[in-house]
Amino acid sequence: MNSGAVGTANSLDQASRDHVQKVVTGSRTSFFWAMRLLPATRRDAMFAIYAFCREVDDIADDPLPIEEKRRRLASWRQEIDHLYAGKPEWPTSRALLGPVRAYGLAREDFIALIDGMEMDANDFSAQTMVELELYCDRVASAVGRLSVRAFGATEPDARDVALHLGQALQLTNILRDLKEDAERGRLYLPAELLDRAGIRERDPAKVLAHPNLAVVCDTIAAKAEERFANARRAIARCARGPMRPAVVMMHVYHGILVALRRRGWRALDQRASLSKPAKLWIAFRYGLL
Repeated sequence: MNSGAVGTANSLDQASRDHVQKVVTGSRTSFFWAMRLLPATRRDAMFAIYAFCREVDDIADDPLPIEEKRRRLASWRQEIDHLYAGKPEWPTSRALLGPVRAYGLAREDFIALIDGMEMDANDFSAQTMVELELYCDRVASAVGRLSVRAFGATEPDARDVALHLGQALQLTNILRDLKEDAERGRLYLPAELLDRAGIRERDPAKVLAHPNLAVVCDTIAAKAEERFANARRAIARCARGPMRPAVVMMHVYHGILVALRRRGWRALDQRASLSKPAKLWIAFRYGLL
């Protein structure tokens, strides 16, 4: 390869890194604090994983016709094939090439996330908790499986961390975003829980206004607490160093869940979150000490 070709390849790599960094910093994600704890190469891997997640999620959330969403997600499936053939074409997938090779990131986890985004694109509405947990596995636990590899956690128990923490985080997100999702016409609360609480409505706005909403939300919150507890036990069986980002995320999101339960399920306009100083303290306490 001549020197000009080398320079082009390097500039493409830098362009890809710049692209995923821009996606991450522009998203204001809570995951940023956890990712910053990683060594540079692993942090770059997580930035690339996060950028992929953000880009496919944006397709599902975009107010486009369903067929266009499906087409764009199908294009991402094809791009994942290119990635695993060693010939990625898009900036984010080019940024993923090194991490895929270095950390053994599994193709099926990228595909699982696309499958989850397709559920959203098709206006997913869970009938049962089993269906909701499948959705959470695709959109969150699959990301966890990619992440623990990037963190450097190699124990079999690391997959249990990904499973349980992914479920806990996504259930917390569902409870946090009830009003925002309803405004988009989405409702993730399973029909079986609504029926059990005597809620026959399925229109998201009417469900959120129902006096028995708290019964359903408390059930989901209890399931999230159970998943957080399972994640803590799995983390305790793993090497401490690689799990620090997961521990930080666990405490951030558990803090959000506690805030949600304290606020209750009537004043949904009052967003429950952790302050920036609280997040910094968690990052210091669990990520650096």
